Amino acid sequence: QTLFLQKSICLKRFINLYIAISGGLLLWAAWPVSLLTFLIFVAWVPLLWLESKIESRKKFFGITYITMFIWNVTTTWWIWNASPPGAVSAFLANSLLMCLPWLGFKIAKKRLGSTIGYISLIAFWMCFEYIHLQDWGLSWPWLTLGNVFAIHPNWVQWYEFTGTSGGSLWILVINGIVFILLNSVLKIAANGPQAVDASLHKRRKIILAIVAILPLIVSYCLLWRQTNRTSLSKATTTNVVIVQPNIDPYNEKFIAGNTDAIIQKMITLSESRVDSNTRLVIWPETALPVAVWQDKVLENLYYQPIAQFANSHPGITLLTGIETFKNYGRDKATITARLNENDETYYDGFNAAVAIKAGQPLQFYNKSKLVPGVETLPDFLLWLGPIFEKFGGTAGGYGKDKESAVFKLEGNPYVAAPIICYESIYGEYIASYVRKGANLLTIITNDGWWGNTPGHKQHLNYARLHAIETRRWIARSANTGISALIDDKGALLQTEPWDKVAVIKYNIPVLVGHTFFVDYGDLISPVAVLLSLLLLAWNLLVKIKKRRQPKQSSNT
Repeated sequence: QTLFLQKSICLKRFINLYIAISGGLLLWAAWPVSLLTFLIFVAWVPLLWLESKIESRKKFFGITYITMFIWNVTTTWWIWNASPPGAVSAFLANSLLMCLPWLGFKIAKKRLGSTIGYISLIAFWMCFEYIHLQDWGLSWPWLTLGNVFAIHPNWVQWYEFTGTSGGSLWILVINGIVFILLNSVLKIAANGPQAVDASLHKRRKIILAIVAILPLIVSYCLLWRQTNRTSLSKATTTNVVIVQPNIDPYNEKFIAGNTDAIIQKMITLSESRVDSNTRLVIWPETALPVAVWQDKVLENLYYQPIAQFANSHPGITLLTGIETFKNYGRDKATITARLNENDETYYDGFNAAVAIKAGQPLQFYNKSKLVPGVETLPDFLLWLGPIFEKFGGTAGGYGKDKESAVFKLEGNPYVAAPIICYESIYGEYIASYVRKGANLLTIITNDGWWGNTPGHKQHLNYARLHAIETRRWIARSANTGISALIDDKGALLQTEPWDKVAVIKYNIPVLVGHTFFVDYGDLISPVAVLLSLLLLAWNLLVKIKKRRQPKQSSNT
């Protein structure tokens, strides 16, 4: 009996901790590529329950941090393989940032009431996600809630209107309603049916059913419509070849003396599948590993075989990743420009994409959305550059383009969007390629840095959501896999597995027209930002009013 009492006391003492841990584990269990996606609709309930029981803001903030830290570590632990300091920084900083919307919710609920409080949680969280999608140096939208449906694109065909922010809103609303209903059920269990308003309880059940089911009905209707539309689109006889060379980025790709063999391997794989109808060949990110000046790529001895390949196939455009430099002379044109001490000129290094076609000038695009810690650091963290560089990062940071660009070459029906690796998780940025005329999204990536972990699988599946947002096909070339072909409905039509040399050839149709999301972008998040600002202002006014009340009463 004494032992049982001790266990009960221990359980009671740590019950909040156990609930916080369960919340983090629910988020992890729901995340791609898990098949338990439906758990996301109750994953926030533990934190909502804790908020209702914990009075202290500091204690609630601490318990919330535990949930967020567990979620970050369990879903993105694989970052460690590429950059240990980057992984630690991401886990600690992102978990901290994720707590801020919940702290704001706690304060708003106490000052403005429960209804406004729950609305504020939705607004603050979506405001946080929106900020994370902006280019602020530590942008990390990997865990945007709307990404959770990546392996179930049939559920969210309406992303062509809302983007992933619509999915985040859906999740937050359902979690809120489930928690309110759970509270009602517990009150009924404790105090009988008279403890709650029966009609209100029934209305909440109906609202939950509508909010849960209606988006699925809409999604499958849109899927049927898009299937019919695609089948009626003009068929094409032209094809695209996607190369997956499977070159180890740590022990093979950037090792001196391997470049000739790597280039020849890429060409041999391409030659094995190209035919007279091939118009585009896609090689992965940094497939050309020797960094060269952008105006002298084909003059480089290593890349002479590529020039020969292009000349022998005048109808083909080669789209490939490449490491390059650009010289600015004595003008420090960008904040990332480095000084060449030999001639005192400035230059930038780029993780770039290039389009090579016989008889036409090379077209370049320099990766714009850079990976925090690995490819870029915000100004206030540049002093950490040498530490990150030891683990494969870059001390000065890569240069970058300010906006997207498309590759449009004469005689090629495909206007390609050269999306490089990390950029493929930014929905609105991808939509900007389509606004500039892209009719095919090409993702070139090197996920081999992470090893055979959930990272490369998540990365692949996120792209499926952006195919829906833009209603464009995606050709994905990944160095070590998974290379894939994704249609305009987010379906994986063909994939090549991890750690395999492979080539995909497919007749990809050219689709035209813009979705609502492409034309207008994410409209939900800016509304959430505006609402957040109004709620913060309201909170501040209430706080000021409460501080003045004692003074007024004492004067009286």
